[in-house]
Amino acid sequence: MPRFHCPLPLAAGAQVALPATAARHVQVLRLQPGDALTLFNGAGGEWDARVLRMGRSDVEVQVDTHHAVEREAARALHLVVGMPANERMDWLVEKATELGAASIQPVAAARSVLKLAGERAERRQAHWQAIAVAACEQCGRNRVPAVHAPRPLADWLRAAPPPADELRLVLSLRAGSRSLPEAAAGTAPVWLLHGPEGGLAAHEEDAALAAGFAPASLGARVLRAETAALAALALLG
Repeated sequence: MPRFHCPLPLAAGAQVALPATAARHVQVLRLQPGDALTLFNGAGGEWDARVLRMGRSDVEVQVDTHHAVEREAARALHLVVGMPANERMDWLVEKATELGAASIQPVAAARSVLKLAGERAERRQAHWQAIAVAACEQCGRNRVPAVHAPRPLADWLRAAPPPADELRLVLSLRAGSRSLPEAAAGTAPVWLLHGPEGGLAAHEEDAALAAGFAPASLGARVLRAETAALAALALLG
């Protein structure tokens, strides 16, 4: 059944006009009055619904039964990602959402190719958030991970709140790093930091360690930035 993100208050019996993006998707799929669909608004669970009216550019639906179903990871996994260049960041956001990331914080590191600021950063953040929404529609998640505004890694480390009941891990090739499953043992939420192409510079990794991150390893092979992030999410999710 087609699934659509509808970030509006939903209640059984309500008649609502779908947001523009969802309405366009319904029209592309050529749904007709009476056809069934599923809605979720990010507040938990999902709703049965059916099309009431198809306009030229708007769609009205009837909201029916709520189902308190969740498909989240067993623990909160927050990804702090050194932004890879070109379409790789789009792909990373999509796959990280499918693998259960609770949030995604893009950061610019010393070796980052992609540098964003101002309106360009705002546009890319909105673009990545839309990718996360579409990935939730596809994979069945009912809670959309927040894709935060890009910021320099050093700024993010300075502003990050002190760890409470959570783990902070940085993917590292340093000798003596524990394996990721060992370092992340337990059920506490995890903040997972990794670098862009070329990895974190030594001074950046030192700053992460000073901010409470522990080094963790994915093994002896050197993985691409986007591969490392997704492999880590798959191991922990």
